Amino acid sequence: MKRKVLAALLTVMMVFTMMVGCGAKEGDSVDTTSEKTETKDAGDGIKIGLAIQTLGNQVWAQQMDAIQKAAEDDGNSVTVVESNENANTQISQIENFITSGCDVIVVNPVDPDAIEDACKKAREAGIKVLAWDEEMENTDINWIIKNYDLGFSIGEGAAEFIKEKFGDKECEVAVLGYPQTPILLERENGILDALKENAPNAKVVANQPAINPTEGLNAMETILQANPDVKVVCCIGGGGAAGANEAFKGAYGSDVPEDVGIFSTDLTDETVASMENGEFNRMCVAITGNPYVCGEVVYDLAVKLADGEEMEQNVYRDLIPVTIDNLKDMIAE
Repeated sequence: MKRKVLAALLTVMMVFTMMVGCGAKEGDSVDTTSEKTETKDAGDGIKIGLAIQTLGNQVWAQQMDAIQKAAEDDGNSVTVVESNENANTQISQIENFITSGCDVIVVNPVDPDAIEDACKKAREAGIKVLAWDEEMENTDINWIIKNYDLGFSIGEGAAEFIKEKFGDKECEVAVLGYPQTPILLERENGILDALKENAPNAKVVANQPAINPTEGLNAMETILQANPDVKVVCCIGGGGAAGANEAFKGAYGSDVPEDVGIFSTDLTDETVASMENGEFNRMCVAITGNPYVCGEVVYDLAVKLADGEEMEQNVYRDLIPVTIDNLKDMIAE
């Protein structure tokens, strides 16, 4: 799949390693009260530390790939670490980034409240901090989504499909959420409210957590065993959607009924392939763009921070509903 290139963005990025750039080992102890301990020669590039929740979510993994390539092309360095959804691990990672002399720390918070103090120490050490997907206090930029609005848009797409295919007849719906993460619970609530408001004949018969394809597949297979008449699935992320698509393929084989559909977010390679192949993904709300575009935008923001450019603290991401009708435009070039 071709990447969509943003003309305004810098061309792109670096090698995925836990030891180069600004990364110390994930478990190392550090003195977080010290100032930046590494000096740089005039020719050194920008050093970015990036702490992501998990690389098991394929949309984040694809975004990391874009960021790494961008930094490599620019002669900058980035160290990507995953916290495996553990806030204490993420705090240690931020502390390691402080000690190793990063210029910018990008963090996708497991628990934003838990890492506020670590981010404050980073800024006191002269490091710029970008929070990804969470609104925090001790940051220079919060690159955020209005998650309830995103969920509502997913639910609206599903409701429109239900009205078109079922009229006033009851339609059984499953939701693949992830309530253990607050922003994803907001997203799920938006989905449920949109269904209730726009498709009162939608009956939610199952609601299970699923953040990655394996969880989505397992959850959807279980749901279909208990509720074989489920026709519509709403997912808070692309991972769950990919798994649900595989579960439907297992249930229906090569036959794709017109009244069965998946509605989600994250325009992943898997979602694009499902749409192009006429499978079960009917609509996806892209956030900013496809994962590679998102990675490029994050990288661009980090570079601007390192260069001292002033921006609003809250930078909101665009929400773009994508169907087969506008898919080519979203993935072109």
